[in-house]
Amino acid sequence: MTVYETNLPFPLISRGKVRDIYDLPEGLLLVATDRLSAFDVVFPDPIPRKGEVLTQLSGFWFERTQHIIKNHIISLAPRVVLDACPDMRGRAALCRCARPLTVECVVRGYLEGSAWTSYRESQSVCGIRLPAGLPRRARMPFPIFTPTTKAASGHDEPVTFEDVAREIGVEYAEFARQKSIELYSFAHDMLLPKGIIISDTKFEFGELDGELLLIDEALTPDSSRFWEADGYTGFGSARSLDKQYIRDYVESLAWSKKPPAPRLPDEVIANTTHRYTDIFERITGRTLDEMIGNAI
Repeated sequence: MTVYETNLPFPLISRGKVRDIYDLPEGLLLVATDRLSAFDVVFPDPIPRKGEVLTQLSGFWFERTQHIIKNHIISLAPRVVLDACPDMRGRAALCRCARPLTVECVVRGYLEGSAWTSYRESQSVCGIRLPAGLPRRARMPFPIFTPTTKAASGHDEPVTFEDVAREIGVEYAEFARQKSIELYSFAHDMLLPKGIIISDTKFEFGELDGELLLIDEALTPDSSRFWEADGYTGFGSARSLDKQYIRDYVESLAWSKKPPAPRLPDEVIANTTHRYTDIFERITGRTLDEMIGNAI
């Protein structure tokens, strides 16, 4: 079942670009729909199974990173939801209600995207000076913390660590930087033997009872750049295993990157679903249906 928008029998808090959030007595219900966003614009065509991939893959990482940081997950198969809405199985997550930090915590291990643009201009990224002469997509000497603003609308903007410390306090800023880099390094080292490179990824943290938790999603093809390790040379092209396929497609169109987004051909939709389910299986070693069937 493809889900573009939900209307569940619970109080709706908000609809994000991808997730619908409901208020339950037991906690927050995050439902990952099949909506697609690119360049901060939501597209009219859903991507079948995308929401299930995001929820289940996040659950996979939340479980495996508990030794690094606690997370907000209560259940990936909340009985109170599935009894009322069985179609939400696989895409609904019952979570603790943490107060999100007002910054996005991005970690980069490779020089790509906006980091490459910044490096070419100043040889630095978010105030971090890097060695001269690095080519695009080069692996950097060490993973770097490159936070951004969390814009209510429009694009997130890069900021320095000092900006983050002023925004959320030095203690939380230090903690977020340390844990973000730990999480990235753990996942990078775990996936490299599987033939997958994580170029960069985004984490979110929330405060609950004076403690920071990992929240939202983690290490998904929506929040990360995954590359094929086979053939990676340290420079030049890299075969993407994530949402970059969609970005590349729409950039080939005469589209202003402002609403409304263009319609997507059936072939592009099918290819995107395949990419999401393929990276899921390569990371987890299981099919999506197997993972959903065992969710608790």
